Amino acid sequence: MADMVSIFMSIGLNEQKAKETLKNEALSSTLKKAIEQARGLLGSASIDKTAGTMLYNMVTRLKDPTRLSFLTEYIITRKINSELQLSAALDFIKSHPQENLDRLEFEAACGVGVVVTPEQIEDAVELIIRKHKDQLLAERYRFNMGILMGEARTALKWADGKIVKNEVDMQVLHLLGPKTEADLEKKSSKKPKLNLNLEPKPFLHKICLLFVGEANTEGKSLMEQLRGEALKFHKPGENYKTEGYVVTPNTMNLLKKHLEETGGQVRTRFPPEPNGILHIGHAKAINFNFGYAKANNGICFLRYDDTNPEKEEEKYFTAIKEMVEWLGYKPYAVTHASDQFQLLYDLAVDLIRRGHAYVCHQRGEELKGHNIPPSPWRERPVEESLLLFDRMRKGMFAEGEVTLRMKMVMEDGKMDPVAYRIKYTTSRTHCAPKSFRRSSYFWLCNALDLYCPVQWEYGRLNLTYTVVSKRKIIKLVETGIVRDWDDPRLFTLTALRRRGFPPQAINNFCARVGVTVAQTTMEPHLLEACVREVLNDTAPRAMAILEPLKVTITNLCPNKTEVRVPDFPANEAKGSHVVPFSKTIFIEQSDFREVMEKGYKRLTPDQPVGLRHAGYVISVQRVIKDGCGKVCELEVTCASSDSVEKPKAFIHWVSDPLRCEVRLYESLFLHKNPEDPAEVPAGFLSDINPNSLTVIGSALVDRSVGKAKVFDKFQFERVGYFSLDPDSTSEKLVFNRTVTLKEDPGKI
Repeated sequence: MADMVSIFMSIGLNEQKAKETLKNEALSSTLKKAIEQARGLLGSASIDKTAGTMLYNMVTRLKDPTRLSFLTEYIITRKINSELQLSAALDFIKSHPQENLDRLEFEAACGVGVVVTPEQIEDAVELIIRKHKDQLLAERYRFNMGILMGEARTALKWADGKIVKNEVDMQVLHLLGPKTEADLEKKSSKKPKLNLNLEPKPFLHKICLLFVGEANTEGKSLMEQLRGEALKFHKPGENYKTEGYVVTPNTMNLLKKHLEETGGQVRTRFPPEPNGILHIGHAKAINFNFGYAKANNGICFLRYDDTNPEKEEEKYFTAIKEMVEWLGYKPYAVTHASDQFQLLYDLAVDLIRRGHAYVCHQRGEELKGHNIPPSPWRERPVEESLLLFDRMRKGMFAEGEVTLRMKMVMEDGKMDPVAYRIKYTTSRTHCAPKSFRRSSYFWLCNALDLYCPVQWEYGRLNLTYTVVSKRKIIKLVETGIVRDWDDPRLFTLTALRRRGFPPQAINNFCARVGVTVAQTTMEPHLLEACVREVLNDTAPRAMAILEPLKVTITNLCPNKTEVRVPDFPANEAKGSHVVPFSKTIFIEQSDFREVMEKGYKRLTPDQPVGLRHAGYVISVQRVIKDGCGKVCELEVTCASSDSVEKPKAFIHWVSDPLRCEVRLYESLFLHKNPEDPAEVPAGFLSDINPNSLTVIGSALVDRSVGKAKVFDKFQFERVGYFSLDPDSTSEKLVFNRTVTLKEDPGKI
């Protein structure tokens, strides 16, 4: 028995599932044969988890064991690699009992060799949205979205249905924006329907749900915007005063008990999915959820919505918590949706006992579309549903064979959404923690006689000249356009940190955006302005030369070997540092012109210039050129700035400097909306700015930065704000330009 358990675990089953499988002798025997055949085809004992899961699903549903080796071959060779293909294969075999199958006909029926790319899904959905655009804009969320899904599934037969659904939802949201109060109003009808939508809406369920009416937020700090009466939130215990809140005979008792447990404390949560890196939009969510709790002396939980184990990685869990803390917030506790598996299961049992749910045997394909027939099992006895639901948990059914459905009508008219389905993977959570529309959420809580918190929604934050879609960022990484999720040209939070954006600046930006219901699209320069404001007060000054020109001072007094430079010239009390000063210095090539031009204020053969902080004015004595006629060195004399006429300009310089690499960044994309086919018909990958990254490998910087740590920030005088990159070594420092300085009309 132990050997069989090991064999079954080798294809990805956990120990419990392997032992449960052994209880079914026929299933165990067939599965063992399939594994042996697969190993023979592979020439190896190792079967990866994806193929192993497909084998298990195939064996549990195969009615004709003579086709075992046939299907095993297609699975192991990856010709059948999705649930959709497997279902088609099983249906084909069932309808073709003859001994010799036509492989070409079989492969055509199963979509063998057909690859539907994310771009094809995106393009197909865009065409469908465009086709119905006028009606969508007119009817908004009252439009029958099932039409869009029906056309999308027809156009993309072999695409993953979940991906198609998410793409449709995303593009509808992009076109219409979040739902308004008018959208949430029920249609008048003779028979009012309970509204419930269990399909989580993109970008709303991934961030905690808040909503306030539009308000004047100009000049107000985030805490001022989120504190007390500034928001139209109900007071603790007064949930029932919220529009649309459903009051039951037990509501007041539940509210009273809740207040006793919490002491009236404000409690919020930030529930990201751990399947990618947080971006600038999540910063708004973090600030509003943690900020609202902080502003009102409450607590906020970091709750991982770990409901899709196939896409989750440990690095995402770690990075999310790290970014929350980087923005200055500490979760009261870190929890997981998967922590509640047993509780959610118990609630599902309670839902059945109350007559609000039933076990159904209709197949997934029977439930597609909007005019689906009522389930013949809708009125089955409660005890029968309880028994079957218990068997579902014990793995006694195949994937897709049985579901638990709730007795309700969704907002789009669909009846009885699925609450539980069978999925053989490491973990899966119940639908309850997902984002519902408020009316739907109230119904479910009341159906279970539970305390019903209020959910509030707020608008998504977008930036122009970028993309934040996980799939599109992955495409940028895979094609080598960016290095990784933290490439400073992206607007993920890890990328912004690497570029040098201070967390305080990001928080200030969120405050300026304000707590609004409308979807907001902002220009990057508004975020950059917040960055400059913070760095101007916090980034000590240093001097760096990006394109060096050697200057030899022929008459420098040998006694002067160093210069003291203030860290913040506008407030010298904040400290200073010392830099070397010798007869050999380096200036920017652009700070010298051999031929005087009208309006030019810096160094020329006939015009002296001052050296910042040094107390000297230099004048050109000799211009030295290389063999190509390019100026390569200047010989100058210096005079004390107190003894000569004040020059028209002062320039920065370095002496005995450190060599460093400097990376200069511009917008990654050429157009404001790289995802808009109207602006970029060939797709976002065709819109890359070829000048988005410039690397200067031989820049010079003064020695005051020699002991800087990764992410330390400086203002390189007259150049910009820079941050030390993690690629830095003891031999060579690497600096990222965070933002440029404000335009100086006096610098010509």
